[in-house]
Amino acid sequence: MAGHSKWKNIQHRKGRQDAARSKEFQKLAKEIYVAAKSGGDSLESNAGLRLAVDKAKSKSMPKDNIERAIAKATGSQNGENYDEVRYEGYGAGGVAIMVDCLTDNLNRTASSVRSTFTRRGGNLGTDGSVSYLFNRKGNIVIETANISLDIEEFELEVLEFGIEDVTVEDGILQIITEPNDFEQIKKSIDSMEVVSEYMEAEVTMLPTMEVELDEETTEKVMALIEQLEDNDDVQSVYSNLK
Repeated sequence: MAGHSKWKNIQHRKGRQDAARSKEFQKLAKEIYVAAKSGGDSLESNAGLRLAVDKAKSKSMPKDNIERAIAKATGSQNGENYDEVRYEGYGAGGVAIMVDCLTDNLNRTASSVRSTFTRRGGNLGTDGSVSYLFNRKGNIVIETANISLDIEEFELEVLEFGIEDVTVEDGILQIITEPNDFEQIKKSIDSMEVVSEYMEAEVTMLPTMEVELDEETTEKVMALIEQLEDNDDVQSVYSNLK
């Protein structure tokens, strides 16, 4: 896959996630639950909940599912308790990988993540071993076919919102923002009423540099990432694979 657009891998993974949408919704519900349980059910005062709900909406999670997750978090004092934990390591070819988890059993999650890395030709590192290769950014990704406006005109419009960068490649438009600006910029784009669907819209971790590998090694890394994503305790997997 060397030389191929990075969006091809994302579109492939999106298709796989669509086939297992119920699992994806379960993870989004867990993220909403944790945000609501820690900060309350008000979207106005709980920024973490707003981000979690916006992320869920960008993934087409039904409104009823979102409301159930919030109600579950605020309706019982004896609900589940989850720990947030991040694992850092390397895949084949030296690709940096970070794994964010929400778990009710740290031992189970650590064992599972470690064994997945090992089986797929990678290895876990120490805290901070790869996180310095990523920056926290707002990330908005849209297929240009889902923008009902001339793309150059759309780019000029969003530049006025104070974004950090906008790029178009292989029919995919990507907007990068500072984390604190993400919500307002997303609202401004929504107010234009020209985007029918977002491919991604969330505050995430983006690599500062990407590693390009040959096809065989890329497939090994993708297999590791996909197996990690299939883990119920894993919320997000980040890599610097191009």
